[in-house]
Amino acid sequence: MTDTKKETENHRLSVADLRPLTGAGKKLYVETYGCQMNVGDSEILIAIMQREGYRYTEDIAQADVILVNTCSIRDNAEQRIWGRLREFHRYKKARKGLIVGIVGCMAERLREELLERESIVDIVAGPDSYRDMPRLVALAASGAHGVNVQLSEEETYGEIRPVRLDKNGVSAFVAIMRGCNNFCSYCVVPYTRGRERSRDPQTILREVTELFEAGYREVTLLGQNVNSYRWEHDGQTVTFPDLMERVAAVSPLLRVRFATSHPKDLSDRLLEVMAARPNICRAIHLPAQSGSDRLLKAMNRKYTREWYLGRVAAIRHALPDCAITTDLIAGFCGETEEDHAQTLSLMREVGYDSAYMFKYSMRPGTQADRHMTDDVPEEEKVRRLNEIIALQNDLSLASNRRDVGKRFEVLVEGPSRRSGEQLCGRTSQNKMVVFDAREGIAAGDYVTVRITDCTSATLLGEVVAE
Repeated sequence: MTDTKKETENHRLSVADLRPLTGAGKKLYVETYGCQMNVGDSEILIAIMQREGYRYTEDIAQADVILVNTCSIRDNAEQRIWGRLREFHRYKKARKGLIVGIVGCMAERLREELLERESIVDIVAGPDSYRDMPRLVALAASGAHGVNVQLSEEETYGEIRPVRLDKNGVSAFVAIMRGCNNFCSYCVVPYTRGRERSRDPQTILREVTELFEAGYREVTLLGQNVNSYRWEHDGQTVTFPDLMERVAAVSPLLRVRFATSHPKDLSDRLLEVMAARPNICRAIHLPAQSGSDRLLKAMNRKYTREWYLGRVAAIRHALPDCAITTDLIAGFCGETEEDHAQTLSLMREVGYDSAYMFKYSMRPGTQADRHMTDDVPEEEKVRRLNEIIALQNDLSLASNRRDVGKRFEVLVEGPSRRSGEQLCGRTSQNKMVVFDAREGIAAGDYVTVRITDCTSATLLGEVVAE
């Protein structure tokens, strides 16, 4: 890939065209918690409210409407939101008529509890009711509660062009499906986001093309389980590998990522498509959750350790330079010290490049809540999690050290956090690289960087001639 400046001169859209509208009008402030799907939902919400004349603000003190897009995956996320509600009480005192809404997964799960906070919460809206937000706001303005937590079997928001809240204009998220059918025993998502449904591929391709024309150079296709994407219409079927081929074909200058993959659905066909398309990034997030077959069965993960390692071997064979990352849970119901040891041994055997690691928290309404006991003591969960984190730090450092001396194509995202004299960007393997800035290099450019040093989290390098 080469310098893309000439490619972007005649775009029909610009990054500014995709930004939220500001200026005169009623002000909307949105806070987002949780996953990348929630970020995408906030961008859809703002787009819907803009049609009603609202203008986005990052200053909460100016807001006429505050919407908090919530997460219920872990108890800690919900506790943070309860804390924010107490803070919003003073904003309501200071600004007459201010409307506060709780939207997303927590709204779906805790409708009654939220409505009990009637002096603070005016709107409760689930993730499938964002089209209804203007009506809910109008109800709240009249003094009534605006409530809609109805889950849908069809809603995908496919034709809505989201606004873009990212700061760099380089990377964007594109939701390709909603909901989940897996019902892992620890997970609340099927109950808060509903059953799985896939978005029309034409609307996905339109959105991706518009992003590319506006100057974006990377998209991440999002879903609770992207591998099971499947669109059927008029006798035609589009699977996830088919969709990846079509998105990658938008332009060789567009990087394509995806998240998250369920191990049971990671197909050889997808790996073949990735191998054939250099602009599909060499990075797969493959959540394991545990290395113990006994716990995997209790978690209802629908695969064994052997199956999982078989998928890892298939990735290594088809894509030798592919980074593999994962999710891991410490202290799930009934986890023994031997189960924990098997998770550590899985980590060593795979050699993950990085991981998201959490201690288990029971989520009300899940299969685990109904049928299991959260019997691992808190201090034991913390100890096991710390061991997982320490091991992963070692594995991440070892992975990065193997990259020292190598050259990578890096997509520049912008200035590094620590120094305006340095830039940062990511490799195809999704590793962050920091390097000295040079005249003529800007966000959205591809540069070749030789890695000179590293930490466990970051690669350090220098730009070299191609």
